[in-house]
Order: sequence, then C-alpha cells, then structure tokens
Amino acid sequence: MTRDIRILTEAQLRGLVKLDLDLVNVIERAFAALDTGGVVMPPILSMDLPEVNGEVDVKTAYIPGFDGFAIKVSPGFFGNPGLGLPSLNGLMILFSARTGLVEAVFLDNGYLTDIRTAAAGAVAARHLAPAEVETAGVIGTGVQARLQMRAAHLVRPFRSILVHGRNIGKAEACARDLAETLNIEAEVVENGADLVARSQLVVTTTPSREPLIDASWLHEGLHVTAMGSDQAGKNEIDPNAIAGCDLYVADRLSQCETSGELEAVRAAGLDLRQLPTELGRIITGNHPGRTSDSAVTVADLTGTGAQDTAIASHVFPLIGSGGTVVST
Repeated sequence: MTRDIRILTEAQLRGLVKLDLDLVNVIERAFAALDTGGVVMPPILSMDLPEVNGEVDVKTAYIPGFDGFAIKVSPGFFGNPGLGLPSLNGLMILFSARTGLVEAVFLDNGYLTDIRTAAAGAVAARHLAPAEVETAGVIGTGVQARLQMRAAHLVRPFRSILVHGRNIGKAEACARDLAETLNIEAEVVENGADLVARSQLVVTTTPSREPLIDASWLHEGLHVTAMGSDQAGKNEIDPNAIAGCDLYVADRLSQCETSGELEAVRAAGLDLRQLPTELGRIITGNHPGRTSDSAVTVADLTGTGAQDTAIASHVFPLIGSGGTVVST
C-alpha cells in the first residue's frame, strides 16, 4: 500500500500562510491547550555549539484533538552571514497523530518558526499589554524585531515605534522597514533606557547573555516581552526587574527555569514579587493576568513545541494539491 507525503519549500509556504490575526488565534489556542491538560511536550533538545558559533533546538508536542503533531529542527549558525548564508534555517515534519506516519515535510528554512514566534508575541501583548499603547519599542534589529512589531501592531495598533540596536545602521534600516510596512512613525534611539521610558510595550529580540533592560527603568503601565532567551545562559532582562515586576508570565515555566529569563532569576537567588504563571492560564481565565493599566508585566517566551504543532497543523489543510508529492 502506497501513501503520499507532501513536501513544501519556503517559497511555497510563504504563499500559503502569513502573519495575521488568524495565525495569532491559532497560536493562542495552542497556549490555551497547555493549560487544559493532556498535552505531551517533552523538554527541548538543545545543543550549543560554541566552536562553530551555532546552536540547534528540537521541539515537539502532541495536542489532544489535533490530527497531527510536528517535530521541528531549528539550527542557528551565527557566522553564516559572513559566508553569504542565512543564520537560521530548519524544517518541520508533520506526523499523523493517529498512525504516526509522516504526512508532510515543511522545508521552511525557519519561516514557520519566525511567524509562529511573532504570533506568540502578539498573544502576550493581547493579554498583558495595557489596553492603549501609544508607543512600542523593540530592542534588536533583525527579522524577529520586524516581525514582533508587525504582530504586536495587529492587537495593539500603536502610533509610533522606537528601535534600539548595537549597530546604528541596522537599527536605521529596521526603523525604515517598520515605518513603511506599518505606515507609522519609527525612530532610532541610542540607548535602551530612553526606549523603555517612552514605551508602554517593549519587546527584546536578541541572543544576549547580558541584561539589556535594567530594573531601574521599569515604570507604571509597562509590558515587556522577552523573546531572545531560548537557551541556557541567555539573559535579556535584569533578574531584579523580573523579581520586582507586578506579574511574570512564562510560556512554559519548566522551560523558562532552564533556558529563559527565569533561569537568571533563580541563579541570583531572587524571589518573585508575585507567584509566576503561564500564558495559557491567563488565556483560559484561570489567572487574572494584568489587573490594572498601571501594572508592570513581563512575558518570558522561550518557544514551545505546542506552537510548532499548531502552525504545522494549520498549514496542512491549506496545501490542497500544492507541493511535491512523494509516494512511499
């Protein structure tokens, strides 16, 4: 008995799925599933390769009620731009949740990871940012910086963006792109303190191993989403800022304790001002989340296998007759 496996390239996937509110809602449902029980999501298989300035992550999750589950392999080799190659690539394999057979291979070069990560940032902003955001700030100047601002704008349509990065030229390019894409004002700021002071929503999108936001910069009505800390040792937010905020929210607490911002808090021996919670619990209504517009909230998003299964399952019905068919 033969069966067909669909293989799609990055270009084909870009034509099928975009960063929009439909995708944000898909990823929101994945977070909710993490709170309702039954999800099987093993720890991230993470391999750090300092000798070649690289890392590889493998993520997966089974979500009850979904027809399939994905296994995602995501390498990042950060010296690649010097060779004329992208830093990130990878693929997702979609398996049948009923038989375990391969149904599709998505050779997305990280595209699906990029947009599901941005959508997760939008979910955090939807549930944790103040109801009204006039100015948003992003620390970082790469692809994810652009995508995070585009995604956040879907749920909190702010009027201006502030961009901060180590390389002024890259920051200026990022600001220009965002101004054109969102048709709003975008400004480069020279230091992070200024960016945080002027923003109600801040997203950090770097691989930093030293804090980029100091505890003394926090102010009423601020929400911060940390996206870059996804491996042990990475740290974008001052641990004292995490410990002292009004609400700290993880995508998965067990992951954040070993590869997110919470790892640095634990290492510093600090106690959180409030008990930590997970984003899924806020979505399902099992935690109140932000209780006032003056509260200071922090979301720590390390990326979950549930998000990968959600986006792969979302893409599969859209394929139709597309892609290359391999019969086995």
